[in-house]
Amino acid sequence: MVTISFLNLSIMLLPLAFVGFFYYRYTSDKKEIAYASLRMVLQLTLIGYVLIFIFKTKDLLIGSFILLFMLIFATFIILRVTKDKSLKNYMHIFIATFISSFIHLFLIIVIVLDLDSLYEPRYVIPIAGMIFANSMNVISLAIERFEKELSRNESFKKAREISFKASMIPQINSLLAVGLVALPGMMTGQILSGVDPLIAVRYQIMIMIMAISSGGMATIFYYMLKSKLKVFN
Repeated sequence: MVTISFLNLSIMLLPLAFVGFFYYRYTSDKKEIAYASLRMVLQLTLIGYVLIFIFKTKDLLIGSFILLFMLIFATFIILRVTKDKSLKNYMHIFIATFISSFIHLFLIIVIVLDLDSLYEPRYVIPIAGMIFANSMNVISLAIERFEKELSRNESFKKAREISFKASMIPQINSLLAVGLVALPGMMTGQILSGVDPLIAVRYQIMIMIMAISSGGMATIFYYMLKSKLKVFN
């Protein structure tokens, strides 16, 4: 696998600066992209060192703490886009994401991958991260649209219908486009690292199914909690 030098990597700042310039021109916000990009670099660099430690220790308690921290932080990011920032709404988001995420994580780790140990950090942490991030994006879209529709005096049922469909558009588009328009990130990374493309395909199928079902399930649980657990209402 080709090692990317920091000098070569810095070239990617050129198109980012272009986007940042026009983002400022169009929105008058000159900080958001720069701040988000800087945080991304710092967070990924830090997590790189942390993962080296985690992969060596294989301590279940440490792993559980990390997963909980990731979930709590993901929930705060979701809450950022909502109008209702109450503790009750935070708990609705947290519980919905928790249930959906750990159902999928259990199925993948225990059944699909059939690992020898329930906690293999090299698998559990990255997969959990993908599940949390995906659920975070889907629920964020759903809640933002859900609250907007309610503010237009739509009924709960109508707002749920519109927002759920809107939140699933990126996921469905990804399923339709995969393999035809683009090779997904995980599959591309595995192929670049020398994995047999047919093995990479199996992993990618697992991830694509996880992406649409974990985000969708988390959103469904959120709606249930908002409607006081009336499942089919």
